[in-house]
Amino acid sequence: MRVVMFGYQTWGHRTLQALLDSGHEVVLAVTHPKSDHAYEKIWSDSVADLAEQHGVPVLLRSRPDDDELLRVLKEADPDLIVANNWRTWLPPEIFDLPPHGTLNIHDSLLPTYAGFSPLIWALINGEKEVGVTAHRMDAELDMGDVLLQRSVPVGPHDTATDLFHRTVDLIGPLVTDSLELIASGRAVWTPQDRSRSSFFHKRSPEDSRIDWTWPAEDLERFVRAQSDPYPNAFTHHRGKRVRIVSAAVSEGRYGGTPGRIFIREGDGIVIVAGAEARSGRLAGLLVKRVRTEDGIEHAATDYFRTMGGYLTARP
Repeated sequence: MRVVMFGYQTWGHRTLQALLDSGHEVVLAVTHPKSDHAYEKIWSDSVADLAEQHGVPVLLRSRPDDDELLRVLKEADPDLIVANNWRTWLPPEIFDLPPHGTLNIHDSLLPTYAGFSPLIWALINGEKEVGVTAHRMDAELDMGDVLLQRSVPVGPHDTATDLFHRTVDLIGPLVTDSLELIASGRAVWTPQDRSRSSFFHKRSPEDSRIDWTWPAEDLERFVRAQSDPYPNAFTHHRGKRVRIVSAAVSEGRYGGTPGRIFIREGDGIVIVAGAEARSGRLAGLLVKRVRTEDGIEHAATDYFRTMGGYLTARP
């Protein structure tokens, strides 16, 4: 098949590499220009560089809404478009252009976690597994019929970084298997169960702000979901922003006002958290490592030299 690829960052890079390795003819790659957005400067392997290394023509576009792009696509005459981490909506004159339509690769187990940053949101919400979906693109974002899915379990200590590495390794085999099914005429497309659909927005700095009224178990996942190199979960101490790099749920039971800097436990400092809603269980967030705004990382036991006072959502 003749294949055109739309994609960006490491997700798009892995997809293009799988297409190049597949034996099909990659006739064009369309990717975004580099961005200063915090979440787009990480996992930033270049689709453009990989395409150019293999002699594949490249178009850079922020949005796919110009006549030149449509003209070049028609001249490329693809049998299939494959997309991964294309950051804007593709119009029907593009996704319906090839005979086989457009195959989108999305890093969640659709129909849940359509949209942006699915691994981070899934970890925050306590999901037991995450994965990658190959589905047919249609007019609704991430809602088209599913061809294949692959999943991995979420362990009790996994960070978003761990889950990224495990799920990005699923992309190559998923793309290879999907193309084989489509090319051989054996593809079976399954409609998504819309009653289970969930859609998540693009993350911003506000989404990393800690709310100390959350139970400690939720806060601990919140910290793991924003592991380096992602922007970390943050709070404020004496008016200055502090990022929480590493934390755990306390062994002891601690009550009081959420956000109180309470007591040393092992290699960390316990911060009072909200009670678990269903059980009423009291536990604190055991903060182990923090990072100040100058980029310096500290052991929490060194940073919080005296107990008392509060960590707050705002200065």
